[in-house]
Amino acid sequence: MWAASCLASCCAACACDACRTVVSGISRRSARIAYCGLFALSLFVAWILREVAAPLMESIPWINHFKQTPSREWFETDAVLRVSFGNFLFFTILATMMVGVKTQKDPRDGLHHGGWMMKIVCWCLMVIFTFFLPNEFISFYETISKFGSGLFLLVQVVLLLDFVHGWNDKWVGFDEQFWYVALFVVSLVCYIVTLVFSGVLFHFFTPSGQDCGINVFFITMTLILAFVFAIVALHPAVNGSILPASVISLYCTYLCYSALASEPRDYACNGLHKHSKAVSTGSLTLGLVTTVLSVVYSAVRAGSSATVLSPPSSPRAGKPLLPLDVKEEESNEKAKPVSYSYAFFHLIFSLASMYSAMLLTGWSTSVGESGKLVDVGWPSVWVRIITCWATALLYLWSLVAPIMFPEREF
Repeated sequence: MWAASCLASCCAACACDACRTVVSGISRRSARIAYCGLFALSLFVAWILREVAAPLMESIPWINHFKQTPSREWFETDAVLRVSFGNFLFFTILATMMVGVKTQKDPRDGLHHGGWMMKIVCWCLMVIFTFFLPNEFISFYETISKFGSGLFLLVQVVLLLDFVHGWNDKWVGFDEQFWYVALFVVSLVCYIVTLVFSGVLFHFFTPSGQDCGINVFFITMTLILAFVFAIVALHPAVNGSILPASVISLYCTYLCYSALASEPRDYACNGLHKHSKAVSTGSLTLGLVTTVLSVVYSAVRAGSSATVLSPPSSPRAGKPLLPLDVKEEESNEKAKPVSYSYAFFHLIFSLASMYSAMLLTGWSTSVGESGKLVDVGWPSVWVRIITCWATALLYLWSLVAPIMFPEREF
């Protein structure tokens, strides 16, 4: 017993030393990566608890206070929502604290980039705290998470449009024949993939002998939007480029596929329903990794976007070519305006926490056979389809707005 206690103490000490070493290695430039790592850790914890925490939560009286014990899927969903709520609280508090930070002289700038041991402890305490909350709080959080997830998807669309237009402007800015040919080739490939992908969707999600009008409508509408993008972009009055139109067309087609693949497994028009019994841990892992990459990329992109997040006082100026005196350089560094909005950066993670919870719970607590599958159910279908249409409207607006309001700068 004494030996086991000593061994446990040694392991705890080693773990603390390891954490302290990692935390001390987080620099100003790597802070955003550290936030992404913490967010990825929260998703991993939520997924693990989703798989193993149900028996423990059934024995917690303030959670399982029902006359009849709910199903295992209910406790799995509740565990995910509680971890997500703790993550949401952590980043929302940080976002609130960072409101109004404009220069690196602000003491809160140091809090944003440092204090990682304290942040990790606070994050753990907040996640643990949520498991002491009554079910009514978690039910309310689940409700608002659906709206928060919609906001996150909208931000994701805005960032995609910003990226695509920036990509096009950069290649056109080279003003060389090679880059014009590259633009054409990439655009052509995107449109070919879009058409082939649409054919695959018709094959798998409109089986013969079934009334699949809603699926036909979704796929056909996506194809029509792809042609509308090209027509509007190439119109002489718009004078746009085919590259953004092709990329947005491909993205909308992907969203359409994502929506159709999220249909219930017992829906006859879902061509993947035959494989629903064969969904493996590897498939679930791949789905979760894809979710993590998507969410983390959106947060990192949001944190570095000059057009979306930079405060008005931020010139985003680079360092001088000739080195200054060390003390003078340090003084200027402290006086520099911040290069992006810290508050909005943390807000992105707050919304992403809601979005990831909805993915892991199927957008609803009423999970049945699909409770073991990531992101499955009719609510998920409509969220993806509406996101597809919102993407189309935003892209078309970015093309016609300069014509409709020529006095404004877009």
